Amino acid sequence: MSWADWAVLSATILLIVVYGIYKSRGAKNIDGYLLGDRSLPWYHVGLSVMATQASAITFLSAPGLAYADGMRFVQFYFGLPLAMIILCITFIPIYHKLKVYTAYEFLEQRFDLKTRAFTAFLFLIQRGLSTGITIYAPSIILSTILNIDTTYTTLFIGSVVVIYTVYGGTKAVSYTQMLQMSIIFCGMFLAGFMVVKLMPADVGFVKALKIAGKMDRMNVIDWTFDLNNRYTVWTGILGGLFLQLSYFGTDQSQVGRYLTGSTVAQSRMGLLMNAMLKIPMQFLILLIGILVFAFYQFQKPPIFFNNYELNRVENSSYNADFQKHQKAFDQAFADKKEKVLALEEALAKGQNIPQATEAVKSANAALSDARNSALTVMKQNNPHADLDDTNYVFLTFVTQHLPKGLVGLLIAIVCLASMGSTASALNSLASTTSVDIYKRLIHKSATDLRYLNISKLSTFFWGIISIAMALYASKLGNLLEAVNILGSLFYGTILGIFLVAFYFKRVGGKAVFYGAILSEVFVFIAFKYDWMAYLWLNLFGCVLVIVFGMLLQMLKKPQLPKPVN
Repeated sequence: MSWADWAVLSATILLIVVYGIYKSRGAKNIDGYLLGDRSLPWYHVGLSVMATQASAITFLSAPGLAYADGMRFVQFYFGLPLAMIILCITFIPIYHKLKVYTAYEFLEQRFDLKTRAFTAFLFLIQRGLSTGITIYAPSIILSTILNIDTTYTTLFIGSVVVIYTVYGGTKAVSYTQMLQMSIIFCGMFLAGFMVVKLMPADVGFVKALKIAGKMDRMNVIDWTFDLNNRYTVWTGILGGLFLQLSYFGTDQSQVGRYLTGSTVAQSRMGLLMNAMLKIPMQFLILLIGILVFAFYQFQKPPIFFNNYELNRVENSSYNADFQKHQKAFDQAFADKKEKVLALEEALAKGQNIPQATEAVKSANAALSDARNSALTVMKQNNPHADLDDTNYVFLTFVTQHLPKGLVGLLIAIVCLASMGSTASALNSLASTTSVDIYKRLIHKSATDLRYLNISKLSTFFWGIISIAMALYASKLGNLLEAVNILGSLFYGTILGIFLVAFYFKRVGGKAVFYGAILSEVFVFIAFKYDWMAYLWLNLFGCVLVIVFGMLLQMLKKPQLPKPVN
């Protein structure tokens, strides 16, 4: 990067950190540290909720996912608006009425301590591991820029986020997220504009999308009902609904965001804001990936987008063999470009479009074969090389083709998104550890200062765990899919526990506790043996908890539920 890019990157991150620390000064008790004294307005809540979900993974991996697989991932979010409405009607009033710090406090009042502890335990495992993935995403950026191993950049990024989160608590998280989202929206709009501007003069926005569509990248809607198809309308509306219900309704990283609302109405408006903006935002981010794909139909892409792995094979004894495949790739791209230009002309004239489309697809298959041959050499050089480079597609485009200054801004955006979502996650892990574990099970009557210090210590502890997970994240493939797969292993069971608590009043604590354990066992079996696409695991786990809970309750004497005060 140029000095201008480094200046923009450094100034943007410094502004965010200083602003967050300044606005969060004065947190002297656990209520202020974990929930910001429950005083934030709806737009704060809404932007904080969006920023918590929209991590660096969203802005780094989503364009790469669209580049490789098209637009169909947007269907993942189709259940979100309905989930937000359900949460506004059911979950938010109860949480505010009980004045809980965490979602899991409610479960002890409804069931018993072991159900609360088990649910909190599931959350801590899931969120602790997935937070590591959000830390790893920006480390890819610095690794690519500095051409060093991601281990060192992961340790650096993780340490920075942990330090400022330990100091500031939830107010630092919320205030920085509001400013982050403002910068992010502006930056992504500029990125989309620049992709179109860099296209050939006779290829505008509409024609770029038409070319991408002919190459099967504009696959927004898929009505197929197939349990093994990850992204369809049905997996989004049904499986996605249960995933979003569990994530926003029972995951403390999100519950903690809207519990900061000053009233029930403010929390509701914040969630409804997220319902209206999330799908359009995700659609536009994926669309940028499609535009990058169209751009690389005219501009030769790298044979492999991960420069670190590319440099390793080029500096090895396999370089001569690799260069042969590089030349074959270059020739295959030149042939494909001719076919793409012919398709562009056919679209302009409205003639011979099917023939031109087939020619492009055939040339693209030849290009993929040449690339795969080169990757085989890369694997021979380093058997542990990660050959999934989708996380590097957008980053490579930004660093190689955007003007000075804008590169620094867009890299800052990805880093800021990571900081926001990681800080929220660490704050939620600290909330659950200090409130559901320490305050409830270890020391019930400590001073506010002690609880505050335990919360900070918990934040630091989970930061270390997350950094350790981040060091492993390179083996997980596309980060956006990896984090959602990890969530789907736990969210269905957690949501099932809460739905039983809200709607099945005759089911007691013992039945739901053992039902949840059985459900989680079956979810892992279904995942291991690939019974269904991962989004369905959310519905599968949720239904199993309800069914097992009701069956186990029927096998024991009827028991009236504990009253909720």
